[in-house]
Amino acid sequence: MTVNRLAEIAALAGVSPSTVSRALSRPELVAERTRRRIMNAVEATGFRQNEVARSLKQQTSRTIGLVVTDLNPFHATLVKGVQDTAERNDLNVILFTSDDSAAREREALSILRSHMPQGLILIPSAHTALHAQLLRGLTVVELDRQSGMDGAHTVQVNNRAGARDAVRHLIAQGHQRIGAIFGQLHVSTAQERHQGFRDALAEGGVAYDETLVRYGNDLEPSGRAAALELLDVSPGARPTALFVSNHEMAVGAIIAMRSLGLKLPRDISLTSFDDSRLMLLHEPPISVVAQPTYELGVRACEVLIAALADGDVPHHVRLDAPFIARGSVAPP
Repeated sequence: MTVNRLAEIAALAGVSPSTVSRALSRPELVAERTRRRIMNAVEATGFRQNEVARSLKQQTSRTIGLVVTDLNPFHATLVKGVQDTAERNDLNVILFTSDDSAAREREALSILRSHMPQGLILIPSAHTALHAQLLRGLTVVELDRQSGMDGAHTVQVNNRAGARDAVRHLIAQGHQRIGAIFGQLHVSTAQERHQGFRDALAEGGVAYDETLVRYGNDLEPSGRAAALELLDVSPGARPTALFVSNHEMAVGAIIAMRSLGLKLPRDISLTSFDDSRLMLLHEPPISVVAQPTYELGVRACEVLIAALADGDVPHHVRLDAPFIARGSVAPP
């Protein structure tokens, strides 16, 4: 990097040149607000730090980027699958979390670009399309969700089929008044699971009732709040069964049921998308759509490696997510 360019970035960010250098080489040592100003200035000047030049001289980088929305148990297992596969292929992984925030995702992508990764594995947020410029020219694998971005490779499960199987099971047990809790419908996984829910109702001759459907943000507190809205009513107005579209919100729903004194499956039946130890340890164990979480991470890394080897040929992988019936469902 030239001294003039360093000074230009420092002036734009309102910091010293040494702070710019530190933010680019050791970002963990710079305060988040300051680092964000510097990365915005870096993007404005079109600069890429010295590591880019080093990577070009070496003809290759042995680094891939990984951006996840959170580090809950589901995402931690995805990360483990990616990391194990990367290590077997002599690749290093730089990990960031976005918290589904536009600002944090933008910052993560900016920092990653400065390290010139070979490619990127990304759990996209609702804001990913806003950051298309930061992804330009980079091989991207979208994991778990999809943004619809042109040229991205994808690795997901069969969300629609999994949700359909879970709700079919409820209907087969005799449930007609079935409630549901979904994530935000601008997220592809929530859209697909919502459609699977509606598919099963239509197949079973059960009317879709919007008053029995709630939406959260995929986190435990929103699942608890949504479940309380559906269940803290008179028994006649209460659904006899509930489908929850992810693990964290299912935990919130279980907490809500306990606070209301409701027992599974005596008072209400429950199925959830995502399996975990908690779903097995709960008494009774929870009926789930079991995503092959670790395998998703493995396949995402394998797809990225394959995409880097064979150019622009699109790779789109869908893994099965089988429904596992346990003790949380009984006839109404």
